[in-house]
Amino acid sequence: MCWRKHRTPGDLVSQTLPNPDYAGPIVRCPMGLLVAAGCNRAWARTQSLWCHSYPENPMFVCLCLSGMNAAVRATVRVGLYTGAKVYFVHEGYQGLVDGGDNIKLATWESVSMMLQLGGTVIGSARCMDFRAREGRMKAALNLVKLGITNLCVIGGDGSLTGANQFRTEWSTLLVDLVKAGKISNDEAKTSSHLNIVGMVGSIDNDFCGTDMTIGTDSALHRIIEVVDAITTTAQSHQRTFILEVMGRHCGYLALVTALACGADWVFIPEMPPDEGWEGHLCRRLADQRARGCRLNVIIVAEGAMGRDGKPIGSEDIKKLVEKNLGFDTRTTVLGHVQRGGTPSAFDRILGSRMGVEAVMALLEATPETPACVVSLSGNQAVRLPLMECVQVTKDVTTAMAENRWEDAIKLRGKSFENNWNTYKMLAHINPPDTKSNINVAIVNVGAPCAGMNAAVRSAVRIGIIQGHNMLAVHDGFEGLAHGNIEPITWTGVSGWTGKGGSELGTKRVLPSKFIEEISLTIAKFNIHSLVIIGGFEAFMGGLELVTAREKYEELCIPMVVIPATVSNNVPGSDFSIGADTALNTITSTCDRIKQSAAGTKRRVFIIETMGGYCGYLATMAGLAAGADAAYIYEDKFGIRDLEMNVEHLVQKMKTDVKRGLILRNEKCNANYTTDFIFALYSEEGKGVFDCRKNILGHMQQGGTPTPFDRNFGTKMGSKAVLWLTEKLKEVYRHGRIFANTPDSACVLGMRKRALTFQPLAELNEQTDFEHRIPKTSWWLKLRPIMKILAKYNISLDTSEHAHMEHVIKKRVSMPAPLMKKHKEEVEEEEE
Repeated sequence: MCWRKHRTPGDLVSQTLPNPDYAGPIVRCPMGLLVAAGCNRAWARTQSLWCHSYPENPMFVCLCLSGMNAAVRATVRVGLYTGAKVYFVHEGYQGLVDGGDNIKLATWESVSMMLQLGGTVIGSARCMDFRAREGRMKAALNLVKLGITNLCVIGGDGSLTGANQFRTEWSTLLVDLVKAGKISNDEAKTSSHLNIVGMVGSIDNDFCGTDMTIGTDSALHRIIEVVDAITTTAQSHQRTFILEVMGRHCGYLALVTALACGADWVFIPEMPPDEGWEGHLCRRLADQRARGCRLNVIIVAEGAMGRDGKPIGSEDIKKLVEKNLGFDTRTTVLGHVQRGGTPSAFDRILGSRMGVEAVMALLEATPETPACVVSLSGNQAVRLPLMECVQVTKDVTTAMAENRWEDAIKLRGKSFENNWNTYKMLAHINPPDTKSNINVAIVNVGAPCAGMNAAVRSAVRIGIIQGHNMLAVHDGFEGLAHGNIEPITWTGVSGWTGKGGSELGTKRVLPSKFIEEISLTIAKFNIHSLVIIGGFEAFMGGLELVTAREKYEELCIPMVVIPATVSNNVPGSDFSIGADTALNTITSTCDRIKQSAAGTKRRVFIIETMGGYCGYLATMAGLAAGADAAYIYEDKFGIRDLEMNVEHLVQKMKTDVKRGLILRNEKCNANYTTDFIFALYSEEGKGVFDCRKNILGHMQQGGTPTPFDRNFGTKMGSKAVLWLTEKLKEVYRHGRIFANTPDSACVLGMRKRALTFQPLAELNEQTDFEHRIPKTSWWLKLRPIMKILAKYNISLDTSEHAHMEHVIKKRVSMPAPLMKKHKEEVEEEEE
């Protein structure tokens, strides 16, 4: 990194450094970065931000191949924040080889208004030259001449493998360049090693080691938009539709699409259908029609094949269905539409987080550090050895070639495996002939949100597969008290995954005033377990029912709460069903508003979001939309902070970026209301900028669910009923069900990397009941990122930054020779 230093003696300060051998002065850089001068390894600190750099490595470059602009923007701005020089490489590796104007210095303003753009603004190109050593030597020469020895690559496994080869050959490339007289010995010494960090950009999500690659969620948005449009015409005409999606070697897009739209069948490369699948498929479609379904949907990955290795195309399936069943059948091949469009909120946040983590990884890299990729596991940023991930990705291809289909599924990762198992249960397992005589009731509680219906559908169908009788409770706890209950069937939930709101009906009323009536209803309908889907009211209602067990024995049944609310404020879960849909609604609205502001110039928009006292929506929308500030209850602020934000915008209007975006959570402060902040900004910005305000309101609760919410709701509903089934076996004693232990009433939630069940009673201490929020929230650690990307001079808490993990240790069911090879590689790296 190239650290610029102030020469003023007053800038010298004394601090305690983590390097005990250093005793020299510390010089403060313009960005507030403390740098130790005069030692081989300088240690930098911005309060809680610790990183190290090499004075001989003055710059790093962002090379983007098929990546996302959010990652480019974050990499550039965080790099500049640390005091580094950052360069763009235009047109991918070709630009690296050609050099010249293809390698340009990046500025803060050069990455403005990028978040909402699809593709990559710095271009990408396939490069044959880089595959040859001569081409890589040209690339090395261009980097050495600019003093660049830190490389951030955004691309797929091919791009990242090329980057690792470049790094491996670096020293020999320098030797050849010195021999050829193209660089001096001093230049070779200054650029003695190359640091590489990768971010995976691939819509196929085919890179092992990460739950989601940059671009995948946006591709799913494009696919689901088409699926929803096709579903309406298919229902009208009772047609069978076959949709072919991308995925030549990976079936992730096809699999998640099948879950998100409730498809009747999916074909993926990792798991070809069994012999005789033609008859099975036709029976499946005919059975669905016999149950009253007016349409059939089949999803096909472009790389789908049979057990014999022959491709299975959409036209082949169409001919089969028309010949055997006579159904009116249509095919749609989506093609490159999946690669385009506006990036989703998830992809923007993912790209921003990965960009920050990539810079941290480069700052901390040493010559001994292996090239790594930064990726996502659950909601946690992780660093993984690049070549381990590449090797496991290749192992999937090997497993498929050797017909080891189960291994291929496992090697794809836990997320892929869970998706596959959920799909199999919902699409390929028929309800048993014998019933369990268990009655499971499902109730929606609180405000409606997108994704609720997907959870209900999944719970109902998994329950029926388990042999249970499923009961639908209408209108929340009030409906449960008044006996507004009816059986719900397999076909009764057809098409629910794509529907917003709550088909069962929901109310905010808590059960405390109806406890006796609820206990009588449970006895009357012989309800053995209860699925409660909703927000904070569902959590509170579950607690009230558990508390009332002491008095009402009828309430001693297993219960599970599935968090579903746009506010994402349910204790026990990092994510709630519905929050992603609301977040995308806010983000797309902010995009339109920013576009308006860009046209009029010198305009600041103040937008109020939902969430109650929970600032999740405001914070994450601020990160996804590139807001200048987001006011929330959890992060206290006062008049001085408001003044600082106004001054920040005044200074911003002096640059080329003459617009501002401020988000305010609806209950962030009782006194600093949206009207107050609007009036303050309007007055203080007079003559510099003018203001507008927008209150988004209930539009945040509406709309069709996003692919994430459909998939998340489907998996949550499935897991909840499977857990209840096992719990019912545990609590069945002496011919009756009696559940009064804390672990018989739980919240099902996403915690870091896994879905977990946590007793309602244990979550009491973790809850701020007055403000209806958890006492701690993981996303608060992302707020400094938003402020840094908005050019505030603050510290970044890296106390929980990602450490290098080994992807091989997370994989199972691998052939012994491969496992031995991986173990040796891991031990070699650890040494």
